[in-house]
Amino acid sequence: MTETVEKTETGAILYDRSIISEIDEERFVAAGWSHAEPVTGSLGSAGRGNTMFVGNVPRQFVLRHYVRGGLIGRLIDDTYIWTGERNSRPFVEWRMLAKMAENGLRVPRPAAARYRRIGPFYTADLITVRIPGVQPLSVRIGKRSCGAVFWQSIGNAIAQFHADGVYHADMNAYNLQIDDEGELWMLDLDRGRLLSPGPWQQKTLSRLHRSLEKIKALDPNIHYTQENWEQFLEGYFDALRSA
Repeated sequence: MTETVEKTETGAILYDRSIISEIDEERFVAAGWSHAEPVTGSLGSAGRGNTMFVGNVPRQFVLRHYVRGGLIGRLIDDTYIWTGERNSRPFVEWRMLAKMAENGLRVPRPAAARYRRIGPFYTADLITVRIPGVQPLSVRIGKRSCGAVFWQSIGNAIAQFHADGVYHADMNAYNLQIDDEGELWMLDLDRGRLLSPGPWQQKTLSRLHRSLEKIKALDPNIHYTQENWEQFLEGYFDALRSA
């Protein structure tokens, strides 16, 4: 992976020359691509409308503009306090994804990241390589019932991420995605970190459990039960014991 940083009039762009040989600021808006379509989904799986599929098959990308969520997101849309380039959210996530991808973890490969300074604040964008054939866990279990082997494999995969110290700040049924082979991918690692084992592992499991319970409440036809969660935990702890 070839990391290159180029300064712009208002900030900087970080990109991988082996994926994108040349890049400019136009690539961080939908109009800068010959093809762009919003990511859509059910039960909130499309996020907050800040993500686009861009480019053409066979190589497509995911363009994400960083926006705030929660209570603060009602007051401040997409700006963050500037504390230096090294700490900027898109550069931190880009480098974390790059390290994880190089270690063989199933995460999107980072292509480019950008920040733009606005006085003491900045805005941010990230471009990653689109993973073909994936769908959110929420969508998979909305379509059909998945047995014990499936749920155990999901738990096993999360345990592998945890064993490598991957902390996901918002691990839920939307940004855990499943490919055509049934393998799990982890997306949207904004505010993620690489940490030593600790209480954060249980915290992320609890966050996922709440997410699954929430989508079940939104749609009682979702194929998820407490037994499925127990199967997930069985796979998770079996993987940790054998690590």
